[in-house]
Amino acid sequence: MRRHAIGHSLVLSLLLGVAVPVQTSAAVTRPLATRPLAPRAIARASTSPDTITVMSTGDSRTSTGATVRTIADGVRLVARGGVVLVRAGVYREPTIMIAQPLTLVGEPGAVIDGEGRRELMVIGADSVVVRGMTFRNTGSSQATDRSALRVVEASDCLIEDNRFENTLFGIYLQRAIACVVRRNELWGMAGSQTVTGNGLHLWSSRDIVLEDNRIHGHRDGIYFEFVTHGIVRRNVSEGSHRYGLHFMFSDSCVYEGNTFRDNTSGVAVMYSKRVQITGNRFERHRGSAAYGLLLKEITDSDISRNRFIDNAVALHLEGSSRNAVTDNDFLRNGWAVRVLADAQDNVLRGNAFQDNVFDVGTNSRTNYSTFDGNWWDRYRGYDLDHDGRGDVAHAPVRLFALLVEQAPPALILTRSVLVDLLDIAERVLPALSPETLRDRAPLMHQPHRQP
Repeated sequence: MRRHAIGHSLVLSLLLGVAVPVQTSAAVTRPLATRPLAPRAIARASTSPDTITVMSTGDSRTSTGATVRTIADGVRLVARGGVVLVRAGVYREPTIMIAQPLTLVGEPGAVIDGEGRRELMVIGADSVVVRGMTFRNTGSSQATDRSALRVVEASDCLIEDNRFENTLFGIYLQRAIACVVRRNELWGMAGSQTVTGNGLHLWSSRDIVLEDNRIHGHRDGIYFEFVTHGIVRRNVSEGSHRYGLHFMFSDSCVYEGNTFRDNTSGVAVMYSKRVQITGNRFERHRGSAAYGLLLKEITDSDISRNRFIDNAVALHLEGSSRNAVTDNDFLRNGWAVRVLADAQDNVLRGNAFQDNVFDVGTNSRTNYSTFDGNWWDRYRGYDLDHDGRGDVAHAPVRLFALLVEQAPPALILTRSVLVDLLDIAERVLPALSPETLRDRAPLMHQPHRQP
């Protein structure tokens, strides 16, 4: 019946020459907002360019393919998995939000400038690559952890070959998974640790790789909190206002081949287990509260083949248990190793101690860690059976070190005749030093390490 009604209306319209209203179904007249939009969205996506070039306002060069004037437009309009090429220039625009997989590549001289007022870029999608950009001038903030580049709840991202200048936080990974951050250079802001942020900051993330980065002048060069299975290798962290490396509650992480130097408080490792710290250099951390490496409540970890040079305290163990400290070199430090009484069942073996003011310090005459088969430049024993180990035990804790532990101002007497007499008395009456802190088989020859 409805088909016949429409047909009669058309006939009347033709015969009379007037328009006759045609009754249609509800399906035809429903509002536009209720119509399915998926086909239109799919059509738009299929026409998005695979590559977009971003050109600054003053750039007069020609470019093939799609071009835009802002990075935000480029990352919004490019096809999923496409490439955004940023030409040289300074881009001052609101925080750039990346919400789909893509590759963002900057030419030399491509700069994102926050003008001291904002975060620069936030990645909220998986499989994003950011390469070759310069991030500059986030400005300081006491209310938020303002970052140059933040990754939020994303995985498989790659951030490489970028430069960060005058930023509060450099690269901030928040609940990230399986991302790689490599070959970036980060320069922090001037000021004290209370007004600066961290260079590489990881929070509640896993399976992250940080490699071959250089970090200068941040509060903490590298910061881990609630991170698991992270790898930190071949980075240089120097001139930090607090720690070159600072991590807490981060289990099963590996730190290898890094250099930490000239940081105000050195390196702090806290409240973690199954940590590997191997092949690193800890250099020139000086001051009353500076450590080459501070281990606080660390368990079941491996500290091996590191070099500790010219630190106030090279290695400090506090509340740490069942750790292996092996094949490390301690050279020209104030205290090479400080083992507090609450550090238990640690084994120190195959280490070399040379030109330190104090080789070993402690705060108690009772100790539950073991020294075995280390080389001491102060050892004056003999090896009658020629097995490469001394026939008499070595007591590495100087009596003067025990006095300094109780009265730190006594350090002023370090080079005095009185201290020399105390050392002689210690050799004659070794019972003055803790019996539990003796190396019963010291090495006769200094170990030769592979470079």
